[in-house]
Amino acid sequence: MFVSRLDRDWVGTPFPFQGFFIETDAQLELLAAWCTSVFVDVERGPGPDPQAVEALETGPSGLPRGGKPWVDTADLLEELPRALAVRDEVHALASRLIGDVREGRQLSGAEVREAMEHMVGSLLRNADAMFWLVGLMKRDDYAYSHAVNCSALATALGRQLALPREVLVELATGGLLLDIGKARVPETLFNHHRPLSTEGRRRIQSHVEEGLRTIEAAGIGGTWVREMIAGHHERHDGGGYPRGQKGLEIPLAGRIGALADTYDALTSSRPHKRAVSRHEALQTIYRAGNQLFQGELVEQFMQALGVYPTGSLVELSTGQVGIVMAQNQARRLRPRVMLLLTADKERYQPFRDVDLMTVADERGGPVTIVAALEPGAYGLNPSDLYLT
Repeated sequence: MFVSRLDRDWVGTPFPFQGFFIETDAQLELLAAWCTSVFVDVERGPGPDPQAVEALETGPSGLPRGGKPWVDTADLLEELPRALAVRDEVHALASRLIGDVREGRQLSGAEVREAMEHMVGSLLRNADAMFWLVGLMKRDDYAYSHAVNCSALATALGRQLALPREVLVELATGGLLLDIGKARVPETLFNHHRPLSTEGRRRIQSHVEEGLRTIEAAGIGGTWVREMIAGHHERHDGGGYPRGQKGLEIPLAGRIGALADTYDALTSSRPHKRAVSRHEALQTIYRAGNQLFQGELVEQFMQALGVYPTGSLVELSTGQVGIVMAQNQARRLRPRVMLLLTADKERYQPFRDVDLMTVADERGGPVTIVAALEPGAYGLNPSDLYLT
């Protein structure tokens, strides 16, 4: 079949501008990884087989068939300085973007694109570095930190699914702008401690459409960005909004956005709720698999973050307390940890970096994580410890 038009700009894709023939399964898989829909010129070639296209788009688990898995190309310590610069760049950008929308100014698509390229580059080199740093970031304003975190989370899940880099940039963009429409809704509605009226709920839910109008006016993003913003409040059982889509009716970008949005909301302290541990947030999402979220995608999300996600405050079998610094891909239950407190709950001076894959206790046995601690346990606030 002859593909004459894509659902996104040709620039940045591996396809020729003049159109191209699809002649092999490998070419069709590559096309499915880059595009949600395409235009086929049936006068220049045969039309697609609907059953074959559907199978390639979803795969047996309802997820796209990814390409070659991404692997780290830098270790944690090597990537940290670059990741720090990217984190600060994206956080400053999120602040400016929200301010621009509140003041009625148009967003800069070029500025967003450049920052998201940097975000994706860092997460592809070493995802732990970015998650370590966003975990240490002071959350002075939920809107700003939520934008940064959702950008990183959506990218990490796309990385786990082995999606192409160009798609990852769109996922990062969608995560950053997931709630940009809230800047057009009165802030008082989001800090409301009492049940909202029907009109109040409608106004809050309107942030989805407001967000779509905002990115359209700025010419930002392609299909993945639009579908993430449009679908991040849809739910697997059809109980979400604005369209009440269910199951695989929800585009993959929307399903990814829903997981990123929910996970960061659960792990963030806000006026009306306290934060839970990263481990507990994952367990909450897991229990909602095949109810609120697609079960197979939840499993991939957990694979992307680890049982005890980077940044988690944990207690060890030795009684020591630390923060997870990096995942061990071979043994997810035994990550790399920065020790903060001794077994007697005294602070280490300086803090100690240990790999649970190799360290042993006093009797020569393995050191394991026995508990994920709530944020603030033992008076520890990672953002106050100068761990960068």
